[in-house]
Amino acid sequence: MRILLIEDDKNVAGFVVKGLREAGHNVIHADCAQVGQERASNEQYDVIILDRILPDANDGLNVLTTLRSQQIDTPVLILSGLGESANKVSGLKAGGDDYMAKPFSFAELLARVEGLSRRGKAQ
Repeated sequence: MRILLIEDDKNVAGFVVKGLREAGHNVIHADCAQVGQERASNEQYDVIILDRILPDANDGLNVLTTLRSQQIDTPVLILSGLGESANKVSGLKAGGDDYMAKPFSFAELLARVEGLSRRGKAQ
């Protein structure tokens, strides 16, 4: 599976990339909103993992709404330190397919990513 990770925190990104690669997935990492949006707009991915708090974006949801306006329907899992219910709801309403709060279990992240991929292929 080809996965785009848009995450600016080097520790979180390293942890996620290492785990996903060990699970056999091809992971491309973008450390800012601009690069992530460009890659998501110009390349094919099975799943996108998107952080909400990015240094060059007012909110990572801006990346998501831009992708959805471009008719890019790649499943998106939002991974965020903003774990309150209102944040989860706004992320899902903006076009996210799933939402996980940090800190998180890698096993759960992997299961959710693989589930999103299965649903994406079915569509």
